[in-house]
Order: sequence, then structure tokens, then C-alpha cells
Amino acid sequence: GGADMPVVISMLNSYSGWAAAGIGFTLANPALIVVGALVGSSGAILSYIMCKAMNRSFVSVILGGFGGPAGEQMAVEGEQIAIEAEGVAMALNEADSVVIIPGYGMAVAQAQSGVAELVRKLRAQGKNVRFAIHPVAGRLPGHMNVLLAEAKVPYDIVMEMDEINDDFPETDVAIVIGSNDIVNPAAQDDPNSPIAGMPVLECWKAKQVFVSKRGQGTGYSGIENPLFFKENTRMFYGDAKASLDKLLPMID
Repeated sequence: GGADMPVVISMLNSYSGWAAAGIGFTLANPALIVVGALVGSSGAILSYIMCKAMNRSFVSVILGGFGGPAGEQMAVEGEQIAIEAEGVAMALNEADSVVIIPGYGMAVAQAQSGVAELVRKLRAQGKNVRFAIHPVAGRLPGHMNVLLAEAKVPYDIVMEMDEINDDFPETDVAIVIGSNDIVNPAAQDDPNSPIAGMPVLECWKAKQVFVSKRGQGTGYSGIENPLFFKENTRMFYGDAKASLDKLLPMID
């Protein structure tokens, strides 16, 4: 899956630290030994945390073909149904509870300020708006938290996966912004999926799901996502920042 790559990058960083420590021993340089050991150990710890969040073993990520499927994957039925900004705005204006799921696509589009403004408008209407953060959303753990903090999103509405997953059945609208693997139901339903067993945000259990996505491709991970084909899902195509710019004036 796409979330394997941060683990590989983190481990390469760890290897560079241990290499520096080894050179430090060769040169009898205590500073190089200490710094190298710190970099090496921190990279290894971060890799372990990400593997645990994906329910994957460290060895399977590094040596196991980067999450290659064990057999034929389940076929995805249905079609992706597009929706325009007017339809998304209508659903948001009528909703009482909204959960926003940010991902790497939000970071690429630099849409966090638009997301923060959307939250401000919805909360001004008295709606219950929260964020659902997956441990490996983005490129490193905490990536989404940093972006939302920069956009001045209140910390108390930013929830971790374990805190919010049980609330999706009572959620009126879930908005997925630039996420793929972390909201892929194949992780639970398809034992042959490359991400089988990975804990995911169960946003498909919400009454309505809107996915902000550039196009119909599988994205960075290369894995088809059945969420995009579900009856309660609508695809809000386009760059996340541009899509939010269209949407914001329609929120009362």
C-alpha cells in the first residue's frame, strides 16, 4: 500500500544514522557517534510506530514486496458518481454532524486553510464538526495534525482513529479530502488486498460520504478503493483547494 513508503523512507533515515555512528567509531569522534545513534534510533522507533498503526510487521514492509497481494483481489462493482459543489453545500447545510478526514492530498493542494474556514462556517451554524486522523495519514505520523494546527483548527475537535471510528454510524456527512488507503474498506473485506488487516477509518458507515479527489485514478498507492463506488458516496472531483473555494461561498 501507499503507506509502506513512509516506513521505507524512515528506515533509510535510520540507516544513515547508524552509518554515521559507525563512522564516528572509526574516527573516534564522540559527537558523530551520539548524533548518529540518535538519528538511527529515532528512525527505527518511528518505523515501528507506523508499522503498528498499519497492523503490518516490520519485516513484511521492508522485505515482503511492499505489501504485494497474496491472491486475486475482490472485484469492485458499481460506478463512481460525481457531484458538484452545490450538492455538497446542500448536504452540509442540512447536516447536524460532520466528520472531515484529511490526507496527503490536502497537503499537496495546500487546502488546510480552506478546510479551517469550512469548519469555522459550519460550527457557526451550531453543527458538530470534527476531524478524524489516521496514524499514518500524510507522509509521517502527525503530518495532518501539524497542518491543521497551522490553520488554527481547534485542537479539541481533532480526534484520533480509535476515538472517532465508532461515531461514523451517527454521522450525517463524512468528507474525505485527499485520502485513499486509510479509508479503504478492502482492508477489512478483502483478505487478498495489499492492505488487508490495516486499521482504517470506517467513514462508509456515515449517512453520506463526499470524497474530494483529483480524478478517477487509484492514486499514489495503486489500490482500487471500493469506498468510491458505494451507494452513499459521491465524488467531488477537482483540486482540493479549488473545490473548497467553490464550496465555501455556498455555506450559509
